[in-house]
Parts: sequence; C-alpha cells; structure tokens
Amino acid sequence: MIKKRLCGLTASEISGLIQPGGFDHSAAIKVANNIYKKRITNLPDLTGISKKLISFLESNSETGIYPPAASEVSGDGTIKYLYISPEGLKIESVWLPDNKRRTVCVSTQSGCRMGCPFCVTGRYGFHGNLSAGDIVNQVISLPGSQVATHVVFMGMGEPMDNLENVIRACSILTAQWGVSLSPGNITVSSVGITPAVAVFLERSKCNLAISLFSPFSDERLRVVPAEKIYPVHEIIGMLKTFPVVRKRRFSAAYIMIRDVNDTDRHLEGLKDLLAGSGIRVNLIPYHQVKGDVYVSSSDERLMHFKHELVIHGISASVRKSRGADISAACGLLASGLLE
Repeated sequence: MIKKRLCGLTASEISGLIQPGGFDHSAAIKVANNIYKKRITNLPDLTGISKKLISFLESNSETGIYPPAASEVSGDGTIKYLYISPEGLKIESVWLPDNKRRTVCVSTQSGCRMGCPFCVTGRYGFHGNLSAGDIVNQVISLPGSQVATHVVFMGMGEPMDNLENVIRACSILTAQWGVSLSPGNITVSSVGITPAVAVFLERSKCNLAISLFSPFSDERLRVVPAEKIYPVHEIIGMLKTFPVVRKRRFSAAYIMIRDVNDTDRHLEGLKDLLAGSGIRVNLIPYHQVKGDVYVSSSDERLMHFKHELVIHGISASVRKSRGADISAACGLLASGLLE
C-alpha cells in the first residue's frame, strides 16, 4: 500500500483523509500544526492528538518529511543542502543566515528546461517537477528551520513551469495552520511565462521577481529562450497595471556581466523599461563557472547602476553575493550534480 504523504496536504485535505475514521476538522488542524509548525517527522511522536488518530494515520499515511542527504558550508555561513526525493530526484537548497533575516532558497524542479546558457542548473537538464510537499520539505526539514524568516523560490527550476505545486506550496507556507510566514516574506522568481505569471498574480499574494538580463528583447532572447514566446516587456506591462497590494513587491533581477549588459545603453534601456512601474531592481554580480569567458561587472559599476536608477525614481539595490565558494550563489545550483 502506498501511504499518503501529509507534508504537502492542506488542512482541508488532511480533514478529508481522517474523516472516514470519525475525526473532525479540528483534529486535522492539530495534525497540520504538528507537521508544519512542530516539524514532527514520525507519526508516533505527534502531540496533542489521540492515540486512536495516530493509529489511524499510521495505517494510511506518513509525515512525508525527509532530511537532506548532504550539506556544504560556505565561509560566509551559507549552507547548501542536497535532497533526494522519494522518487529519486536530486534537489539543492540554500540556507542564508544574515543577522535577523534568515532565508531559505528553495528549488521547484530537479534541474530546469528553460535552457538559459548562463545558468548551471539549465546545463544539468530537466529531471522532473517537485511536489508541493517536496518544496515545503526544503523549508521545514532544515536544521534550525523554525527560525526562518523568509523563503525565496530562486533555486533549481522555473517556478512558473510547475505552477500548481508552487501555488500550493505558497499557500501552505503562509497558512495559519501551516508555516505561518507572511506572503510579504516569500518571493517567487521567474524568467517570465506570461500565462502562468497572470495566474500566479491572481491566486497568490506572494512577491514576484522577474529575471531580466537585458532591457532589449533581441539580447534577452539569446540568453532567455522564453523571451521568444513571452516577451518580458509584456510582463512588465502587466505588472505596471496590476492592482497594488500592501506589502507585495514586484522586482527585476538583473545579473550584471562586464561589457555584455552593463553599458550606458543598457542603463538607459532599464530606465525606459521600468520607469513608473514601481518595480524594484536587484543588481546581482555574475558568478563565473569553470571555463567561462564572462566576468562580473565591477563593484563600482554595480553601484553606478544603482545610483542612476535611484535618482531616476526606480528603486534599486545591489545584492550581496553569498555562497559562491560552494556553488550556492545565483545561477550555480546543480554544479556538483554535473560532476
């Protein structure tokens, strides 16, 4: 008998699972709290519920929480974790402690099929979508994860290519019976798949970040193949007109590469594209991989872009690079899986 994994289920779904045993919705809430808040990994250890319910759950379900298979610690305190799902999918996640802000960077797929050449995860290829339980598990199974303050969907995979599981995971992470994080502390990143982005905006209150690379369509197309079908200027237009919700943020991730997309022409293009949009620009240093001919823009250039964007009325920041020494930085996940 294949047992149902509780991690990844909503409180209503848990209620439906236990109802045949004569248990009500309040019991389901207690089970959900044990899974998502207390991070209980074994059913006999569930607290605050009857032995009868535990016995019933043991007959048809399991917690579905599984630990990382390996970890690697960076000199800056960043920790990269390797998971292997019950189906055998390899997944990398990152723990980013930074003073009072403690962020988990989760993956939504094993590998990716977007084919962006500057991203190592794309070179690993696509191996499968993760379930909502696999995604949430990356948050609740980490050592010390109860102190996590933020979650970013910026690991392996394209979240909008696994939309339903991403929305379900966001719901569990923000629900009162779930992990209870604020939607404003969760950011989902995407290269921009327009129909999926539209659905995400309507069905989730979490933040959205668009991977931009270049303000010019012909240049972006060479690096982000999705640009051919889903031009980013259409997505930016959608974000400009979407109703503003308090504490919800839209941002653009701009990885800066010397003499490739950091010229004055690109700076002016960014100003033209994002003016009046309310979209924040996160300027990110490029991380080299073995044999790479491209290098990151200088710190001075990143700061120049930030200054010029800000005085033009566009919110901007330079994101600090973390975990590069263990291939945990932006665009480097799956490096170890290629070896």
